Amino acid sequence: MISVLLVDDIPETRENIKKLLAFEDQDFKVVGSVGTGREAIKAALEFRPDIIIMDINMPDMDGITATNEITKLVPAAAVIMMSVQTDADYLKKAMQAGARYFLNKPVAPDELYGTIREVYKNHAPFRQQAQQMASMPAEVVTRKSSVQTEEGGVRAGHIVVVYSPQGGTGVTTIATNLASGLMKKNIKVLLIDADVQFGDVGVFLKLQSQSTILDLVSKVEDLDTDFFDSVVSTHESGLKVLLGPQRPEFAQDVEANPRAIASIIEKVADAYDFIVVDTSRRLDELLLSITDIATKIVLVSTPTLSSIKNSRFVLDLFDKMNYSPEKTIFVLNRVEDERAKNRVTIPSDVIERHLKRRIEAKIPDNEPIILSAVNRGVPLVANVRERGKSPVKELMELSDHIFNMLMANEEEEERKNDSGAKKSGIGLRLGKN
Repeated sequence: MISVLLVDDIPETRENIKKLLAFEDQDFKVVGSVGTGREAIKAALEFRPDIIIMDINMPDMDGITATNEITKLVPAAAVIMMSVQTDADYLKKAMQAGARYFLNKPVAPDELYGTIREVYKNHAPFRQQAQQMASMPAEVVTRKSSVQTEEGGVRAGHIVVVYSPQGGTGVTTIATNLASGLMKKNIKVLLIDADVQFGDVGVFLKLQSQSTILDLVSKVEDLDTDFFDSVVSTHESGLKVLLGPQRPEFAQDVEANPRAIASIIEKVADAYDFIVVDTSRRLDELLLSITDIATKIVLVSTPTLSSIKNSRFVLDLFDKMNYSPEKTIFVLNRVEDERAKNRVTIPSDVIERHLKRRIEAKIPDNEPIILSAVNRGVPLVANVRERGKSPVKELMELSDHIFNMLMANEEEEERKNDSGAKKSGIGLRLGKN
């Protein structure tokens, strides 16, 4: 039975919700009902409920402030915010405070029941951790506060950044399929949407969650396993996904600390064999802080003049930043059949000569197949029946190439990464400061 604490300054509202929950009395038990934020904190400490349904606007202490305190004092309790206020600013503040979901008043019974059950299920790691912490000596609790793997060991932690300076090159398509292709038996893969303004990973994989990377930015200094896992979504294929902010205006909260995403990746890297990072086209400190720590950078281009020109600029920049040439994997996407007489794009051999880089993967253009996969929310490479066809075949080969390259030379790559000093600031790294 799921224990529930009701917090709302209007007694009638609390009573109505209590009556709704009574219809599902075998699943829910209301353990308390209070009218202010301060009373909510006291009741949370006393009753230790599984779920707290919290109003935002209340006298004495508002729901957002109370939620922020409760998530620190009673981490096993999951807060569902409920309010007539529906603008994005309230939603953002609620999520930053630690709320796990946001419901609009008035709420339909089925939506209320379903939300409580879903949040309760997703919050299970927090409850388990709280139970373990309660029975441990203080010094053991301190040792366990850092991010570890579920098994307590350290995984390979390879970071693969997918980037293109040109819009429309198919970065998200390649990132999602690369992450899916890297998933093998006993291999843990995390896909991160680091396009904090217009990320599309959630759209490509048909994932919807009110928990995003924005929830982690403010807690990056003391990030722990359970909190991180509660924010990460799981695709039906089993792929772990950290989604980007829900709206473009939320990006400023991430960009205010441009190294935050890189710090998050560094803290959780040992828990995964591969972390694939989908990025925006913007060349800024947020991007460069991620490429600094990357094991490999998949630079995506199309066989067009503007895309090749911009790729040349990026490769020159990487050289000036002392990135090893082996760090970058150059991928040509949307390649036409070079035997066709009516082809209009630049031949691949001309591109290689101009960039002085080998094209390590050529992904044929087959828009209908790609759009079909996106509409179904399933990565192309996850469709076993299509693996012999283009571009599924080439995407799978790219994934296997990267997997074999990194896992076969894991110790060598780690030494290379450890030997490079990290610098800060674009100007400083280019010798302009």
